[in-house]
Amino acid sequence: MNEKKTSSIQIKPGQRFPLTIKRLGINGEGVGYFKKKVVFVKGALPGEEAVVEVTKANERFTEAKIRKLRVPSKDRQTPPCPIYNECGGCQLQHMDYQASLKGKKDIMAQAFYRYTKISDDQLPLKETIGMENPWYYRNKSQLQTRKMNGNVAAGLYKEGTHELIDLSECLVQHKELNQVTQVVKTILQDLNIPIYEEKKHAGQVRTIVTRVGFETGQVQLVLVTRTKELAKKELLVKQVREKLPQVTSFMQNINHERTSLIFGEQTIHLDGEETINERLGEFAFDLSARAFFQLNPTQTVNLYNEAKKAARLTGKEKVIDAYCGVGTIGQWVGNNAKEIRGMDTTKEAITDARKNAQQHDLNATYEVGTAEKWMPIWLKEGFKPDVVIVDPPRSGCDQKLIQSILKAKPKRIVYVSCNPSTLAKDVQDLMKKGYKIKNIQPVDMFPWTAQVESVTELTL
Repeated sequence: MNEKKTSSIQIKPGQRFPLTIKRLGINGEGVGYFKKKVVFVKGALPGEEAVVEVTKANERFTEAKIRKLRVPSKDRQTPPCPIYNECGGCQLQHMDYQASLKGKKDIMAQAFYRYTKISDDQLPLKETIGMENPWYYRNKSQLQTRKMNGNVAAGLYKEGTHELIDLSECLVQHKELNQVTQVVKTILQDLNIPIYEEKKHAGQVRTIVTRVGFETGQVQLVLVTRTKELAKKELLVKQVREKLPQVTSFMQNINHERTSLIFGEQTIHLDGEETINERLGEFAFDLSARAFFQLNPTQTVNLYNEAKKAARLTGKEKVIDAYCGVGTIGQWVGNNAKEIRGMDTTKEAITDARKNAQQHDLNATYEVGTAEKWMPIWLKEGFKPDVVIVDPPRSGCDQKLIQSILKAKPKRIVYVSCNPSTLAKDVQDLMKKGYKIKNIQPVDMFPWTAQVESVTELTL
């Protein structure tokens, strides 16, 4: 009788109840249980006791907000960012940094338990590698533009809305990017260049994208516009050249669509070089406007060193670098490989990858297209990989790629992941076909966010 009552209990928006927070959820929220139902509470930390109010309720889970914090966590701190609660770019600035590293390890463990049923004591999961100084670490900024009270604003959308929060200073962006963006806003304002209006799908400048080479100091500026036409282009170029001498590459990208995607397909060279250069350790990389490159160079070195350890190359192995971008991971491990082959769907990234491989004098081939297209072709040609490195988007590996990997049967898979849930799902598929997890190394690429990157070594 009691069990029936529990299962049929209805939780409704506006309802309040006491809740103990058990752990961190994958989006950085606190997770607790009320009447055997999972409750996600934004801003709550493990170990806290609070009175919460339901904001959203359905059969599977409930969302709530803190009304009163009865017992705060010893790991709770005051967020240093003045717009932390409005911006939504970071999720964990209210949590002690060392505690957040433990929380991220637990997020990994929870994902593996959910999708593979491997318990904590059987999972070869290491402590999260953190940063000595977890501030101003991002080398790229993508800020939407709007006119607000007659002034040009550039920032991020408030969580769950299309209300823009103007970012004049950000504690996780490289200081150079903050400064360049502020000057660009002033130039656009002074020249009265039309700014994008989302509701009308009118105006020109949609997004200000900046990227800095941490080691070289070179800055790339990309203005993403709705139209190919860009008002007062010559004056704009002249002003950028005069006021921002650190900008060594100035590009325009055209995105006509009503979309949340930043970039369109066409990129126009406005001034300076077409690429900027970045160095990681002994390697130098040329980066074009749309090319993917890790956002935290300091932690990228740690991530790639872990990938190199996991690949265990001796100089005799053939390596496939799937989702290769500009070739960074493959080339980082590649001086110990016999041959590397990589692929990516972004044409400019492959152009950069070929150039980078040539600079590093590596035996490497790169093709434009998906891994699921190229792997079967290479297998037919007799290229059988000993090691496959995958670094997929948040959605995980394409199922066709998993099938191609299983067909190729490499001795080792190095899975670089930015999403614990899709990693665990893909690993479960590979484990069914004879692969075993050797170890999992979480790396904190994005301090103060809920995101956790990792390197997983799988052996056949």
